Amino acid sequence: MSSRLARNSVLSSLRISLPLTRQYAARPEAVTDPKKEIIRRVLYPSNIRNRATPIGTWRPDVGQAIQHAIPSVQAHDTIERAWFLHKRHIRKHREAELARKFECMKKAMEELEKIDTRLYMEANRQEDPRARTAAEMQLAKTLRSSELRALEARIRGLFPRELRIPTDTPPLSGWNYEWKPIQRPL
Repeated sequence: MSSRLARNSVLSSLRISLPLTRQYAARPEAVTDPKKEIIRRVLYPSNIRNRATPIGTWRPDVGQAIQHAIPSVQAHDTIERAWFLHKRHIRKHREAELARKFECMKKAMEELEKIDTRLYMEANRQEDPRARTAAEMQLAKTLRSSELRALEARIRGLFPRELRIPTDTPPLSGWNYEWKPIQRPL
């Protein structure tokens, strides 16, 4: 009996849940331009809910609408169980797809090992991204500070960080015709 009362209290709390109003940030400001006032009201509507919004984001009868759509606790529980079952099916499907892809990758790596052991070892080599070769250390001694930072920021095998993000407009400073990427020794 107590669980049934708890469920009824949850449904009743859905009926009377109203958002809190935000009155602490109100500014007593007299706007003289009506255009600005209209734009302000459109962009920042009042959060005091006394009527339904035209786009349907808030309705004063939301509790009644939920009660009308889902009349009983059993119907609500059935819908919730069906939703969880649907989510579980999606999760199992994704896990099966990942397992299939992993098996294909595993077969490809086994085939590579049979064909060429050297390529297999190179593909599976663990590399410390912070490690520097002797040639890189010699190159670092000859670079300027900005180039040295770019060299240290570059992690082998990843997208180069010094490349700029493509944009629709050119930079204000124009094009740097003298820029050359740092040639990293292998």
